[in-house]
Amino acid sequence: MTEILVAGAGAAGMMAAITAARAGASVSLLEPNEKVGRKLYITGKGRCNVTNSCTTQAFMEQVTRNGKFLYSALQRFGPSETMAFFQQLGVPLKVERGNRVFPVSDKAADVVDALFKELRRSGVSLQQDRLTEIRKTEDGLLGITERHPQGTNCKAMILATGGLSYPLTGSTGDGYRLAQSMGHRVTELRGSLVPLESDDPCCAKLQGLSLRNVVLRVKNSGGKVVFQEQGELLFTHFGISGPLTLSASAHMDFSKDSYTAHIDCKPALDEPKLDDRLLRDFAEKANLDCGNALRGLMPASMVPVAAERCGIQTDGKVRDIRREQRHALLRFLKDFSFSLDRPRPVEEAVVTAGGVAVKEVNPGTMMSKLVPGFFLCGELLDLDAYTGGFNLQIAWTTGHAAGEGACRYVRSLAEA
Repeated sequence: MTEILVAGAGAAGMMAAITAARAGASVSLLEPNEKVGRKLYITGKGRCNVTNSCTTQAFMEQVTRNGKFLYSALQRFGPSETMAFFQQLGVPLKVERGNRVFPVSDKAADVVDALFKELRRSGVSLQQDRLTEIRKTEDGLLGITERHPQGTNCKAMILATGGLSYPLTGSTGDGYRLAQSMGHRVTELRGSLVPLESDDPCCAKLQGLSLRNVVLRVKNSGGKVVFQEQGELLFTHFGISGPLTLSASAHMDFSKDSYTAHIDCKPALDEPKLDDRLLRDFAEKANLDCGNALRGLMPASMVPVAAERCGIQTDGKVRDIRREQRHALLRFLKDFSFSLDRPRPVEEAVVTAGGVAVKEVNPGTMMSKLVPGFFLCGELLDLDAYTGGFNLQIAWTTGHAAGEGACRYVRSLAEA
């Protein structure tokens, strides 16, 4: 028998196992992949955005759902504690734009390697196996696995098997089924921080175009702005992607509403100043073809889309552009709009929105309120946040709380 059985060697599972082992518990960690931390390798575009160096209050503002549940655990193990943890493991860190924290090496592998070495140093027993079933016993819990169908007895179990996003990294969603088998309710699952599809043909025409320093506004069917931020987005064959798009998706629920994207391509200029520029440019380039002249205002691949929307002939002369066409171009540059029709599949999302209902989990220890000795952490929980290291910090925070909580629970049984 092991005292604590941890299922899933992602960010939350490894943090839970290390925390519990450091506190003196015997810990076994199950991971079906040959290597631990498969999803960590692709975070931050392979650089691993470890956390976000901000205050607890600022962090809470970035959590999109159930932030209050996270508060007590975040107070004990937040961004500063996470940074100290990795620096103690020999991973020097740096803080970049938006307080995003990365390893100095810009290599996610360095983060994974440090965690793996600490698992070994702490005495965690690492087993390549997949948890398939959980049973309650008189002495605790029994974990049935693919390689050991007879099961492994434990005093406490920590479920950290991840969500539905990026299934090739091992996130199959099995944890939701296992949690339900123990009586837990799983809220609706969908992708968050996910690219968005549009049926508007303009997106396909702009495929490959990256717009920087633009403002993206997303409005719902009632015209309310549900998201507004300046940054970068990318047009694809299916719609849009990029940092702004991923952040916007966290504010959208297509099962309840419809949405439209509105892009301000010239946020530094208000409409009167932009109109003055158009008048000046058109006067200077009066004898040029419109197509060539418009390239001074926007990327070349956007010119045909703008010309079509504004009724401008690209092979016509600038001097022939009428006042209403200039006004249409002004509106296009300040409010280029198109429908957003659906998110991409959850498998392409950065994180899974929804999960085990947090009302059924103790926020201080991550122990189930339904099953003593059963702990849940990481992406399994109904917690998610915006991009910038916040979701990974949720994994570190809840994993640490689960490791501490499981160890205390096991010690309380020994003292009873």
